[in-house]
Amino acid sequence: MCNRYVSAEDLDIEREWNIGARNQPKLFDKVLFPRGQGAFIRRARDDAGYSRELVVGQWGLIPWFAKEPKLKYPTNNARSEELADKASYKLPWARGQRCIIPAANFDEPNWESGKNVWWRFARSDGHPWGMAGLWNTWTDKGTGEVHESYTMLTLNADAHPLMSRMHKPDPKVGPTEQDKRSVIPIEAGDVDAWLAGTMEQAQGLLRLAPVDGADSDGDLQVGTGLASTGFGGVAIEKGSHQTEQGGAQGMSTDFTGLVLPSQRFAVAAPCRSRDKLRPKPSPLTWLPSALNGHR
Repeated sequence: MCNRYVSAEDLDIEREWNIGARNQPKLFDKVLFPRGQGAFIRRARDDAGYSRELVVGQWGLIPWFAKEPKLKYPTNNARSEELADKASYKLPWARGQRCIIPAANFDEPNWESGKNVWWRFARSDGHPWGMAGLWNTWTDKGTGEVHESYTMLTLNADAHPLMSRMHKPDPKVGPTEQDKRSVIPIEAGDVDAWLAGTMEQAQGLLRLAPVDGADSDGDLQVGTGLASTGFGGVAIEKGSHQTEQGGAQGMSTDFTGLVLPSQRFAVAAPCRSRDKLRPKPSPLTWLPSALNGHR
């Protein structure tokens, strides 16, 4: 699951998805936590044909049966395997209320050291992620106020050689029963099918970002220094972290950095505070992202 991401910049959203300049929405949060105000792209509601519109709403879907917009349970992530059955999501899924969530990067916790070390994920080509999501519009019956909202879809990642390493493992179950979760990227060429295609087409797009450079067992080949294997032929580096200010972090913690092309992963680690971080304007090679004990 994902509980923190950095929104893509306005110009990147306009450039990547050909939208934004003609329908400028209200301001949205640049660093998103659950219940924050984020931007998402959906099929335009007022267009009888097909076009895209940029909308701002709460990250945490408000279902039709909600009594108030502030829910007592989290709806910022939705298991894609359960969309047709869960009360909060089955109507948006059945109605084709699918959206794209633009993100410069997102964070996931890694517990391989025995402590929570946050890893940051971004595309190595500098383009933003387009995450699969669902949206809903909810109207307060008392005030008439209209609330837009959305949720980010996730998929089981127990067999994924990278994303299965995220989140704290449950010692009571085996490695294939952890139900590790990952966000679902939608490639640029699949956006129209995701937003306006059939349910069967959308179902076929619910897949994880591919991983190259794994061995026959699906394990990553990570060594000290530059390894000869990597994702998409790009090397994997393991070494000590430098802060955003360029100085040493003051700890001996090693990190693994993975650089991948296209909608594949570029991973980095450690940094001090997620709240103060902003996306870099240039294509990512390394981003600091281990946030010891923060959130």
